[in-house]
Order: sequence, then C-alpha cells, then structure tokens
Amino acid sequence: MSVTRIDKTSPPSPMMSRCVIKGDTVYVAGLTASDRSADIKGQTQQILDKIDDYLSKAGTDKSKLLQANLWITDMTNFSSMNEVWNAWVDPENPPVRACVRADLAVPELLVEIMVTAHK
Repeated sequence: MSVTRIDKTSPPSPMMSRCVIKGDTVYVAGLTASDRSADIKGQTQQILDKIDDYLSKAGTDKSKLLQANLWITDMTNFSSMNEVWNAWVDPENPPVRACVRADLAVPELLVEIMVTAHK
C-alpha cells in the first residue's frame, strides 16, 4: 500500500508533511494559525479552514474525522475555542477528541489542532 504525502516542508522548518494518506486513513499534522494576531476564535477558525482544505485534497471531509487532538495555551480560552469547534464539526459524526493546555512554538500561537480521518 502506497503512502501519499501532501505539502512537505523543508529546512529551516522542521522536515515534515502536513498531510499523509495511507490506505483509507488520512493524517493531518498539528496545524496553527497563519495570522497570529487573531484571537482564539480567529485562530481556531483559520486552523479548521486549513483542515477542511487538507481533507479535501485527501479526498475526504470532516464528516469522516476519527480523532482530534487540540493544544491550547490558556484554558480560559477553552469555551471560546469550543464555540468555533462546535459550529464547525459535523454534529452527526463527531470524532474522539482530547484538549490539553500546552506551550506552543511561539507565544502568539493560541491553539494547535491535529486530526485523523477516514477516506
């Protein structure tokens, strides 16, 4: 079974793929917001838009999410982040999910999201 890699990065960034497809499983790397000046809602929406894009490129969509891991820098932003998440996620097909507090790569980043989906 072949492996397809979408949007590979190269040095000086860490070498990685933003999305990997193996069989009927799609892995989307931990994504962060491009506009780091946005608040938690704005950053979350940017990330979810990126996830939609990668899932589309992989031939699937959010209704087939299996798992989501979220990292948030300040748990006081948890409910605001969840507002955006809940408006986006398919209510008939929610994935398993974990959300923990963590320091991210740069202080301006407020949230990072990584998902796995089925094709």
